Amino acid sequence: MPVKNRFAEMLPEITEWRRDFHENPELLFEVQRTAGVVADKLKEFGVDEIVTGMGRTGVVGVIKGKSDTSGKVIGLRADMDALPIIEDTGLEYASKTPGAMHACGHDGHTAMLLGAAKYLAETRNFDGTAIVIFQPAEEGGGGGKEMVDDGLIEKFGIDEVYGMHNWPGRPVGSFAIRSGPFFAAADQFSIIVTGKGGHAAKPHETIDTTVIASHIVLALQTIASRNADPVKQVVVSVTSFETESKAHNVIPETVTLKGTVRTLDGGVQDMAERRLIEIAERTADVFGGKAAIDYQRGYPVMVNSEEQTEFAAEVATAVSGDCDTNAPLVMGGEDFAFMSNARPGAYILVGNGDTAAVHHPKYNFDDDAIPAGCSWYAEVVEKRMPAA
Repeated sequence: MPVKNRFAEMLPEITEWRRDFHENPELLFEVQRTAGVVADKLKEFGVDEIVTGMGRTGVVGVIKGKSDTSGKVIGLRADMDALPIIEDTGLEYASKTPGAMHACGHDGHTAMLLGAAKYLAETRNFDGTAIVIFQPAEEGGGGGKEMVDDGLIEKFGIDEVYGMHNWPGRPVGSFAIRSGPFFAAADQFSIIVTGKGGHAAKPHETIDTTVIASHIVLALQTIASRNADPVKQVVVSVTSFETESKAHNVIPETVTLKGTVRTLDGGVQDMAERRLIEIAERTADVFGGKAAIDYQRGYPVMVNSEEQTEFAAEVATAVSGDCDTNAPLVMGGEDFAFMSNARPGAYILVGNGDTAAVHHPKYNFDDDAIPAGCSWYAEVVEKRMPAA
């Protein structure tokens, strides 16, 4: 691939950073070690300004080009946090933190953006300002929102923002992207079903919450099959069914259901929330019980802006020789959405090869993707803000 020669030279060094992050994973906002290493590296690279503690534990670096006649400011974002998963890779640099591992490749994202930052600080072959953004708590904590709420966009005057995620199943270093809605809105819900507990041998004297909850689980599937437009995407998944009873002969007083709703359209999201509440309440009522629903909107739909997506694909093609511009829709959530909602932006996938899926105990980031990822980050800056 025609990646930048500098990144081929830097590959052993960046790989060493990546594997250090992998060996020392941290969760959500508790990324103090990772953020500290990032800040130290940025200082070593000679970036113009370093801000720590943004979005609680986020790190931001400012790199000014040789000139600034354009006045343009480009943001590049990587996530730093790991997942609460027990690693099962057998790697010599496997996680040393019990119950935590980099099972989504954020170690690779952070290392690649650090590599790009080092290169950009060395060369400064652009007209404008590059902002490198290292974000905590992508895995459910909403760190992107925290950084935006902390003034990330306004403080640094960011005009456009770009992000990247590795993607198992795609050839290493290849790219894929799509314009418009790309990653789904990620909502979550809890339903507490209340009835009348009692002896399992006398069900007629109870209001059986297990039966009620079971009917609710099945009925919720009609949101996708009978309420949503068949050409629009919606996923309703009940992921937890918990009762207070541990005995074989007790019908529990309460049952708690938990789950998630994923959508790519605001109207479908509204409909799914409304129907989930109606179905749970009315199903419970039919059987003489009650259902209390707590529905929480999570990450919004992650939308790629048309102009920025076209540009991001052009850069990817220059780096790898090709870019799939019709990447499949993803029903997973991505809190880069908070940044791309605040400013035009684009989010791209870089191939991780034939590896285990993300969020799997055997997953590992492929270091051979580093030169392509670093090159894409750097080329976004150099091509979007060409030197005067």
